[in-house]
Amino acid sequence: MDAAPVNNVILLADSYKVGHYQMYPPGTTHTYSYFESRGGKFPYVCFFGLQYILKRWLTGPVVTREAVEEAKELYKHALRTDTIFNEAGWNHIIEHHGGHLPLRIKAVPEGTVLPTKNVLFTVENTDPAVPWLTSYIETLLVQAWYPMTVATISRINKQILHHYHELTHENTDKVEFSLHDCGYRGVSSVETAAIGGASHMINFQSSDTVAGTCLLRKYYHVDTVGGYSGPFAEHSTITTWGKETEADGHSHILDVFKGTMVGCVADSYNVWECCDKIFGQKLKDKVLEHAKSGGILSIRPDSGEPSVVVLRLLEILSKHFGVEVNSKGYKTLPPYLMVVQGDGMNYKTMGEVLAVMEENGWSAGCVGFGAGASLLQRMDRDTLKCAYKCSMASIGDKEVEVFKAPVTDPGKTSKKGRLSLHKEDGKYVTLQHGKGDPDTDLLVPVFENGKLLLDYTFQEIRQRAQLSEEDPDIMEFLKACE
Repeated sequence: MDAAPVNNVILLADSYKVGHYQMYPPGTTHTYSYFESRGGKFPYVCFFGLQYILKRWLTGPVVTREAVEEAKELYKHALRTDTIFNEAGWNHIIEHHGGHLPLRIKAVPEGTVLPTKNVLFTVENTDPAVPWLTSYIETLLVQAWYPMTVATISRINKQILHHYHELTHENTDKVEFSLHDCGYRGVSSVETAAIGGASHMINFQSSDTVAGTCLLRKYYHVDTVGGYSGPFAEHSTITTWGKETEADGHSHILDVFKGTMVGCVADSYNVWECCDKIFGQKLKDKVLEHAKSGGILSIRPDSGEPSVVVLRLLEILSKHFGVEVNSKGYKTLPPYLMVVQGDGMNYKTMGEVLAVMEENGWSAGCVGFGAGASLLQRMDRDTLKCAYKCSMASIGDKEVEVFKAPVTDPGKTSKKGRLSLHKEDGKYVTLQHGKGDPDTDLLVPVFENGKLLLDYTFQEIRQRAQLSEEDPDIMEFLKACE
């Protein structure tokens, strides 16, 4: 995560920010901005990732003479003039603050789940000489949209899984291992994989995106790992054995990894015959031997219509290995056998698979899922309509409320004045105009003048993000998505 093409904090901003210090009203000494989800696809957000940004980029003496000179030279060419760059302002930060950014940031604790359209963090300058700094840092801080959105999508998936496990399975113990992150290769960079992979691990303990664990170890006090994996086959490990000897490839895997949880991809050629003739007949004794040694076999189809494929494979496997009926009246495979569907999965298609299983009398405990692009990549800043806006400024001896209210899009109307977050009658509410009681404000100081004030552990974030009775009805949400 440190091998970035840009390590200069002055360059972590859109170029047009460089000249903004000259655009504020004369006498401006203080600006105050906030970040929120203005709505979007989901009814709530799971807030995560600000601590990574603060520790990675903003903590400590981040402004240096070398950084100023580098930025001065670059922006001279980018803006085609050497008269815009705020060299004096950045040098002021070096001379008066030792290179530490004179900013105060308050934020909702990471892992908090709250409805959209609430303030998530606020930012303000602490030195009247640099009121422009609050907005300058917007570009970087708004990138909190990504971990927050991944964590939210992941949690929506968790709600769906929990619903069906609670309905059809003996318990919900498997839920946190029922959605595997397969998105490492499908994202735009290693850093994206690290941030997105870590965000998913808030909700699930199953992942192949080891970069996520690396980020958590460095920035969130994880000692071991955030997500677990195992010896799972890919197509090359089966197809190199050849079509006629496909069974030998699967047999070899069961031999090498005896007594463990192994995964075999079954659709290299004919998924129906693989499950029926290879696992159900030719290798049945080996599967049972694997089970006796404590092993679990997960069979992964990777093509076809998911709900059709999963249901048919469950029926084929039950024909050969038997079926039990649990206390809730749903069919289950033996505990050493399961189907893992990874192709084409998102919260909608996963819900469809689980609905078809429930309609046909199958327990959700028989199946696991994997997700890649839909989990880590298929989203943008507008998925949750994330925005960072100025809501208050001090100009001369007056404190003024700042807002936008575009007539062409009322949904972009911004909040006014100082903001605080509270719970009233069990519901989150953002109070504007500085009316909130500081003693009950749920926004807590996390950064001030270059210092990190709170250093959350991943365990407490994960605990904060747990499902609760306050969550909106997930089935109503899915119906609204149809």
